[in-house]
Amino acid sequence: MGLAMIPGLRIIPMTPPSLPGGGDFPIDLVVSSTAEPEQLVGFADQLVHKAFASGLFIYADSDLKFDQPQVEVVFNRDQVRSQGIDLSQAGADLAALLGGNYVNRFSIQGRSYKVIPQIRRVDRLNPDQLKDIYITGPGGEGLVPLSTFATLKTTTQPRELKRFQQLNAVRIQGVIPPPVSLDQALSFLEGEAASSLPQGYTLDYAGESRQLRTEGGKFLTTFLLSAILIYLVLAAQFESFRDPFIILAGSVPLAITGALLFSFLGLTTLNIYSQVGLITLVGLISKNGILIVEFANQLQLRGHDRLRAIIEAAGTRLRPVLMTTAATVVGHFPLVLATGPGAGARNSIGIMLVSGMIIGTAFTLFVVPSIYMLVARVRSPQAAAQPSAAGSSPEAAAVPA
Repeated sequence: MGLAMIPGLRIIPMTPPSLPGGGDFPIDLVVSSTAEPEQLVGFADQLVHKAFASGLFIYADSDLKFDQPQVEVVFNRDQVRSQGIDLSQAGADLAALLGGNYVNRFSIQGRSYKVIPQIRRVDRLNPDQLKDIYITGPGGEGLVPLSTFATLKTTTQPRELKRFQQLNAVRIQGVIPPPVSLDQALSFLEGEAASSLPQGYTLDYAGESRQLRTEGGKFLTTFLLSAILIYLVLAAQFESFRDPFIILAGSVPLAITGALLFSFLGLTTLNIYSQVGLITLVGLISKNGILIVEFANQLQLRGHDRLRAIIEAAGTRLRPVLMTTAATVVGHFPLVLATGPGAGARNSIGIMLVSGMIIGTAFTLFVVPSIYMLVARVRSPQAAAQPSAAGSSPEAAAVPA
């Protein structure tokens, strides 16, 4: 705040990206085309103006600026011919006087020094002084003032010409306030660019924005693959396709909904860190369902009916379920309270895990037993005794129970 009060200074606070590969600004939109840079900078300035007017940005600017003054020496060829001046010699004289090129070395007291011909600094402080320069006259004899056959043309040019994918390009960079998500700001710029840019202009991304657009859309695929992997592992563990469905359907959707609720309330955004937290939450919340379903199956094999088995399993496994949830919540709660550099990433992961575990556990104790009653198959003690009876001797099998 102290620096922002100084006239002439514009202070933009920003946090560097936590992941490697990001640029200096979170918003980094690239407009590229085969058009001339003068046309590109016009459209870029329009987008920057619309970005400020939207209220979604605290800073926005383009990296292509026509602010470099340039003076060109324009020879009048008719006057050059009429005065008999050698044009190539005139160009060589100007290059030697103004170019500052290294031409040779000389030695003084054992030290080598470069020879750089150039007029004195006081004689080239402003462009008008170039008119006072004298060059070699006709036939290499005498001197002729430059002002007799040359004029000065002042223009402004960019400090550097930007290229992207071998095309002329301009990058629109910006900083967004905390309530605004990166996807929201990018979507606004994309919409404005689609309505204002003519045909032949393309949009691309750089830095953190490129990571969002190329990797952010893969969350659903990653989430589905992780759920399928967990389902197959549980199916191998329980030797059943029903029990994994009970565990995942009874715990995962409610936990995910509870975690996303805080995202919708504005406490965090759906970014790459919160996506990692959601995928981690699937494995953590599934453990509660595993504890209940596994014990209920064992009770059925001991002779309990399905309703009594699931009620007793939910009550008996209540303590380990709560201990698992408490350990997860207490372990990740410091991430919710984190401050300083990188706090946004830790806050996102912590909020997803803590809120998802608390809400998911509260509903798991009621939803998993309900789904178990609808989907789980009935197990009987006779079915459990068949494998042992099949492996025993005929005499032992004939003994009545």
